[in-house]
Amino acid sequence: MDRTDRPDRSPSVLRVGDVLALPAVQEGAPTVLVGGPALEAGVRWVHASDSAAVARLLDGGELLLTTGAAWPTGTAALRVLVAELAAIGVSGIVIELGPRMSRVPDAVIEACAAAGLALVALAVEVKFVAVTEAVHRALIEAQTAALRERQRLHDLFTALSLRGAPADLIVSEVARALDVPVHLENLAGEVVAVEALRVPVGQALRPPGPDGGDRVPVQARGVRWGWLIAADRPPHPAGRATVLELGATALAFGCLADGEGAWTVLAHRSLIEDLLGARFAREEDVEVRLRRLGLDLAGTTGTGLVFRTDEASDRLVARARAAGLAAVGSRRGADVVLLVATGVGALSDAAVRHLSGGAPAILGPSAEGVLGLLASTRAALDLAARPSGGDVPAVRRVADRPLERLVSALRDDRRLQAHSEQMLDPLVRHDRDRRGDLLAVLAALVAHPGNRSAAAAASHLSRSVFYQRLALIGDLLGADLDDGETLAALHLALLARRGDTPAPL
Repeated sequence: MDRTDRPDRSPSVLRVGDVLALPAVQEGAPTVLVGGPALEAGVRWVHASDSAAVARLLDGGELLLTTGAAWPTGTAALRVLVAELAAIGVSGIVIELGPRMSRVPDAVIEACAAAGLALVALAVEVKFVAVTEAVHRALIEAQTAALRERQRLHDLFTALSLRGAPADLIVSEVARALDVPVHLENLAGEVVAVEALRVPVGQALRPPGPDGGDRVPVQARGVRWGWLIAADRPPHPAGRATVLELGATALAFGCLADGEGAWTVLAHRSLIEDLLGARFAREEDVEVRLRRLGLDLAGTTGTGLVFRTDEASDRLVARARAAGLAAVGSRRGADVVLLVATGVGALSDAAVRHLSGGAPAILGPSAEGVLGLLASTRAALDLAARPSGGDVPAVRRVADRPLERLVSALRDDRRLQAHSEQMLDPLVRHDRDRRGDLLAVLAALVAHPGNRSAAAAASHLSRSVFYQRLALIGDLLGADLDDGETLAALHLALLARRGDTPAPL
């Protein structure tokens, strides 16, 4: 009887190459006649048979052990036999050489090579039962390890679901489990989260080939929200599909709890935080992510805007898109940061007021490319952090503040920071030790260089007290506060304090 009992079909956890490495097989002095990618074929069982009609007894995934004693000798018949085995999906053929078959016929080697079927010759006689037992033992051990891994991942993603973990964390855990890039898309094809691991983001988001990568839907209760997509790589012990499905289930729980809108907020926030934090190795990585969120910088002008508003960021994004602008936006503290792409030139004040809904807005300079957009947004944030004083227009432009624009461009230059520390250190120490207000008074002075009455009013001090403060500042700094160059240097030093200068009292 040629048939053997088999377990239910399941994802293979053992490869042909793994079987060849077993001591029971190595005793047969194996020679790989057809290998390469064929050795990666999964083995779910072993079958020993010399029958030429063995293909009808197999289900696929078996490694065939044979001496070829009952095989035909004709070239055409041998090719047919191999074709039948390949068609049924066997993992490979291991032939023990002996009196009946002293060498593997060329027809068998050529047919296996053409079919991509692993072929191995054993020069020394081995007990097939010993090989079978060794393989079955390895299969059971691998399947036990796979069950443990499935349970570990099930517990992990269940815990993430119960804690309400954000989508980007779940995507990262799926990528780490599979050790391949993974990303999450909504139904519009926008990338919500990506974990690229060791490859560029652009490569991680590249559409997989016809046979590459896996994708599972994120859905629950008949509603689909998107797709979880993993790049192609060797199988996972717990099954690639199983890992993806566990991650997709955790994501679906999040959608049920928070709504699909949380995905959009997350995608925009993570991109803007990565941009502003310069957490990218290549400009192309950010360009790809912006493009997958609908903001293409190619052939356009990018601008960063900051709005002091309580309105939700997604409403500002929707308003911008309704106005024909490509936009990505996120809340940062009391502000909403909006990245927009326009055709040519800066936005008009009317357009900015429409986007803000009447809230105060700061507009960065127009720029090109990722680094230009980064500089524009940082400059807008820096201006938003500065004390304004006096009447403030609804729309403030960095382009109208050349000194602040210069400081923003040089924000990472150590020489600028050294200048600020050297000039202001006496005032900083005075305010720290005496809980004073000299930095705020100086800020009011440089904000109103030609009108000390307005500067005193902005400081909420009487003129006499204000002048006393100025005299003290002059003494501490050893500087003439009536000198224009000195005031310009002090203004530059204040601006270089990265927005931590206190507003006038």
